[in-house]
Amino acid sequence: MSKSPLPSNLMEAIRYFSDPDVCVEFVASLRWEDGKPVCPECGGMDHSFLTTRRLWKCKACKKQFSVKVGTIFEDSPLGLDKWLCAIWLIANSKNGISSHELGRSIGVTQKSAWFMLHRIRLAMQTGSFDKFDGIVEVDETFIGGLARNMHKNKRPKGTGFVGKTIVAGALNRGGEVTARVVPNTKTTTLTGHVEDVVEPGATVYTDAHSGYRTLARDYEHATIDHATHYVDGQVHTNGMENFWSLLKRGLHGTYISVEAFHLFRYIDERVFTFNHREATDLGRFSTVVEMAAGRRLTWDQVTGKA
Repeated sequence: MSKSPLPSNLMEAIRYFSDPDVCVEFVASLRWEDGKPVCPECGGMDHSFLTTRRLWKCKACKKQFSVKVGTIFEDSPLGLDKWLCAIWLIANSKNGISSHELGRSIGVTQKSAWFMLHRIRLAMQTGSFDKFDGIVEVDETFIGGLARNMHKNKRPKGTGFVGKTIVAGALNRGGEVTARVVPNTKTTTLTGHVEDVVEPGATVYTDAHSGYRTLARDYEHATIDHATHYVDGQVHTNGMENFWSLLKRGLHGTYISVEAFHLFRYIDERVFTFNHREATDLGRFSTVVEMAAGRRLTWDQVTGKA
């Protein structure tokens, strides 16, 4: 009997991963080279498979281990069928998926779905990457609720930016984006962000914010003053503005209210989906599953208790 082809849409994914053995085989094929398990205890590759429990037993150290060990799935009582469907949903959602919606979709509580989503966002997090070169758009934005929507006792005093979280981003024009939370918009902070993600000598376009005034020392720097116009030939930050629009659409439309403590995780999610926008649904899904190994997030860590 021939094996079913890999899924290309959600309906096919639900059917394909309904078999626990298929789930284990699929995750193992992406986690280990040639799908050959490696003992997390001693690194041994000689083992036996306990079919009734879907565990491997290392012949060297005698330890048993599952495909979940050392991944975002570790210590989760939920089956891989639910995990893989959750990954498919979030990896291929244009505006994100709320924990309430995910919980209803896969049959878990909202609390469990919320924890799953944060663990999946960890897998989406970009590790090391090559610094951007060529033309790079750099910009910053402010994330937070509108003061007029807050109770008068909770409204921050000051300008409209008070109480908001600052996010700095960079877009390699026509390519990938990166974004992260920064503490302020001082010159040292914004310049440091650019130095971290952009190769010296690259062309950098920013708005007229004074925090970018020293970039000309190491980059071909040009600015666009949004008080008068948004485009001056090739000089603009429209690509970066487009990413901010996508990010805020998910934050305000899907997640409604995001705590500043967790904001970086939602940014990681949107950065991943943007950078893999040309991939197929299966491609995005497989990438997240492959990145799930070597990353673990406990309940205490996600709630700030650890």
